[in-house]
Amino acid sequence: MPIEILMPALSPTMTEGNLVKWHVAEGDKVEAGDLLAEIETDKATMEVEAVDEGTIGKILIAEGTQDVKVNSAISLLLEDGEDASVLEGYAPKSGSTPAEEPKKSEEKSESSTQEPAPTPQNSGERIFASPLAKRIATDKGVDLNSVNGSGPHGRIVKRDVEELSSGKTSTAASPIHQPTSSGPEFEDVPLSNMRKVIAKRLLESKQTVPHFYLTVDCQLDDLMSARKQLNEGLADQGKKITVNDFVIKSVAMALRDTPDANASWMGDSIRRYKHSDVSVAVAIEDGLVTPIIKKAELKSIVAVSDEMKILAQKAKDGKLKPEEFQGGSFSISNLGMFGIKQFNAIINPPQACIMAVGAGEKRPVIIDGQVTAKTVVSITLSSDHRVVDGKVGAEFLAAFKKYMENPILLLAQG
Repeated sequence: MPIEILMPALSPTMTEGNLVKWHVAEGDKVEAGDLLAEIETDKATMEVEAVDEGTIGKILIAEGTQDVKVNSAISLLLEDGEDASVLEGYAPKSGSTPAEEPKKSEEKSESSTQEPAPTPQNSGERIFASPLAKRIATDKGVDLNSVNGSGPHGRIVKRDVEELSSGKTSTAASPIHQPTSSGPEFEDVPLSNMRKVIAKRLLESKQTVPHFYLTVDCQLDDLMSARKQLNEGLADQGKKITVNDFVIKSVAMALRDTPDANASWMGDSIRRYKHSDVSVAVAIEDGLVTPIIKKAELKSIVAVSDEMKILAQKAKDGKLKPEEFQGGSFSISNLGMFGIKQFNAIINPPQACIMAVGAGEKRPVIIDGQVTAKTVVSITLSSDHRVVDGKVGAEFLAAFKKYMENPILLLAQG
């Protein structure tokens, strides 16, 4: 009996995924560990390896197919001694239909009566491409404006970039809405799996989690001075500490000092964590991910900085492993680099807190009756009131402010 190769669940929030590309064909022999396919999840494009050895007997789901349910059969593997005759009349237990056509084919037939719209070339519009395609384009020096996408909804996938870089030309065109003279011009942008999950989770968070907000201002002048001296000392190593690294380390130490804030709502209990596993929001093309600095309270600020740079790059390249972004006990969202003064972030359940970091700016501050200019940043803590009440939130922010305004305390830790 053939072995069913199933659509894997590559993240805890994944219920379906896009089968971007097959790396095997029917009749190919595979061994455990061989690369089978590329799957686009709600977080990234990831590679799927074979678990068993055998021969690919039949591919059930064509590459380019969107929204393939987790645990549905995507191909059949013949074991040693089996031949293709065992596939006759075989119905996958998962209910998948053999040789299922990708949705892009269905959409093409449904819209065959409409005139195709041209793909915009060098128009400055947003380019829709998988993270893997973008990475390959960067490596090969390919301008994505010159690539026609053959994936679902005209999305540029890996093979499109490879064909162009090897001299071949993709014939598929991206289906962009053709505006009429009587109505407004617009484009309906298809939702990626990541955007669908973000929309679902944030809506659920705002509807079910009782948010409340506390804001505090921190003076950064001593921190900026310490950062400058630290970076001068690290210059020969090619390292550079950012203000965000100080924020991460300050959060980790404040959570150590106020363990009641380092917690999650579990429905019938409150889970308090023993370590500060700090999730840091990183913006990527299709949304954002939150790689985690684990046990951050035990690491030096230099170690935190090194790890954060690696994780941020992996996030942008779509190379994060599930264990690098799943979990976390507390989140940070920093929009200071975009000039945002202050904002309220939405909690990422089951975590109880997320901290929003604004831009540091010169503000008038009264010290000993005198007005002076100081570099100040506004910090807003969003808390789940079922877990963290006002007193605990205030204690956490007081501890955080202490570390940010006395950075020498951070340099002695880890």
